[in-house]
Amino acid sequence: MSAKNQKMNYRLKPSLSTRGKGGQQGAKRAVKGRPGKKNAYSNGYVPKPVKKPPVRVSFLGGLNEIGKNITVIECENDMLIVDCGMAFPDGDMLGVDLVIPDFSYIEQNVDKVRGIVLTHGHEDHIGGLPFLLSKVNVPLYGTPLTLGLVENKLREHSLINKVKLNTVNAGSSIKLGCMEIKFIHVNHSIPDSVAFAIKTPGGTIVHTGDFKIDCTPISGDTIDLSSFARVGDEGVLALLAESTNAERAGYTPTERMVSESLDNLFKKAEQYRIIIATFASNVNRVQQIINCAEKYGRKVAFSGRSMVNYMDVAGKLGYLNMPKNILIDIDMLNKYPPEQVVLITTGSQGEPMSALSRMAYSDHRKVMVGEGDFIIISANPIPGNEKTVGNVVDELLKRGCKVIYESMYDVHVSGHACQEELKLMHRLVRPKYFIPVHGEQKHLRKHAELAEFLGMSKKNILIADIGKTVEICDDYMKEVGTVPAGKVFVDGLGVGDVGSIVLRDRKHLGQDGLIIIVASLDVYDGHVISGPDIVSRGFVYVRESETLLDEVRKLALSILEDCAEKNIHEWGVIKNRLREEVAKLISQRTRRSPMILPILQEV
Repeated sequence: MSAKNQKMNYRLKPSLSTRGKGGQQGAKRAVKGRPGKKNAYSNGYVPKPVKKPPVRVSFLGGLNEIGKNITVIECENDMLIVDCGMAFPDGDMLGVDLVIPDFSYIEQNVDKVRGIVLTHGHEDHIGGLPFLLSKVNVPLYGTPLTLGLVENKLREHSLINKVKLNTVNAGSSIKLGCMEIKFIHVNHSIPDSVAFAIKTPGGTIVHTGDFKIDCTPISGDTIDLSSFARVGDEGVLALLAESTNAERAGYTPTERMVSESLDNLFKKAEQYRIIIATFASNVNRVQQIINCAEKYGRKVAFSGRSMVNYMDVAGKLGYLNMPKNILIDIDMLNKYPPEQVVLITTGSQGEPMSALSRMAYSDHRKVMVGEGDFIIISANPIPGNEKTVGNVVDELLKRGCKVIYESMYDVHVSGHACQEELKLMHRLVRPKYFIPVHGEQKHLRKHAELAEFLGMSKKNILIADIGKTVEICDDYMKEVGTVPAGKVFVDGLGVGDVGSIVLRDRKHLGQDGLIIIVASLDVYDGHVISGPDIVSRGFVYVRESETLLDEVRKLALSILEDCAEKNIHEWGVIKNRLREEVAKLISQRTRRSPMILPILQEV
């Protein structure tokens, strides 16, 4: 027997299935098997691995911006929505009340949507829900406090009986379509916050939501790091982690640090009325203020609609411990000496219509501030709000108030993880791929650099953008297309009827004013019967600019008569000539560009 045949026989001997009937076929399979490959088949046959379906993640908000967080996760024929937030308007969004995501993609695929899961009850994560749920009927899943706050919103929008609310406690799991979602407890500036481990046929996606690691929280347990570690041990395809504090080194301080600062400030303010502005949703902060008020024998009142709503829900659900007889109505403030009351209010971000702003500008109906007030702003400005907060502080100081703000006396700590906490999350989860979320471009890039520093390959890290769809599977992670996404403006009762053109016009009106040209024309020959009259609003003071307005009137008259002589009767042509030539005259005389609005009628 040749050496080659000896070797062949040696390979066949260990397999019993190659002997007897069918042995020759078994031998052939054994030879074709991959050398050295371990498998469950005694004959050496290696089956072709089953290809997992890809997971698609579409971002409708929360990237390259602060707020408006909403993410869509898809696998096979099922779709899951994580959060549905809103954002506050920028200074150039004149007249806009709220900014919400564009829900077109969800509306187009509503048959695939299995549910909406919520990480926590902050406005930038739940504020857009009433506007989405007015268009589509989708079940909601969240923790007790989160759904309690959502319930209030839905009641205001008359949707409470149309939407199914499903309470899920941290540590529990739910099944939605082909996806299983585990709710993992995290620490944040509002109780009942969770992260998600979303198990799909294509792999596990971990979405942290907003979190920090607080070993001594004011209420509830510490973050459930063991669950993150277990999920990491089982294997994580991709991590989506928040990036708000990715630029900050170290750890986020514990919320208990604020307790000591507040206690010291209450001692300093024994002869003052204390007014504290904080986020309405920061239930733990409000609890600390109430504890200090009880210790120093002060009554507590709430100001601001959102503050009252949040505290009402938190109290009913047992997240706020209110000592007996400590709470008074804001109308009762003046019936107590100033040193015996604490007013907890909204307006820590300098919002124009907030309670603190109205106090600063003497526009509050029930509270007047002055030299006897000790005002604490227990929050840091959200990026972009620094100027408005500064203006409110200046106005309060002008009125003689003593103001404690920003980092003074440590009256605020963040609810978001700093670099060392983010590193720990990465080490526990050990994902194959990483997408930083929740933050502006600088935050996302810093978080991406952090992941690379920890040893993750740069090709496994992706910085996405709103409207992008990312496809993830074992072999790759890449952008595969776009979905409808962007900003939808809410102005009063109007949703989406204010767009970029309307905002441009509002800005134009605010900067240069308006000129209206009114004239009546003969229905037969087009000649002017009356007018033109010139109305100016926000352009020039009429009494001091009669000569200029008279020039505009004469020019408009000559244009109208010229059109009549030339037999031009199309309204569009006539109005365009009026706008162009009047604008040219005004620009020559004033170097301004007011909006020009011709109003013509036939008689």
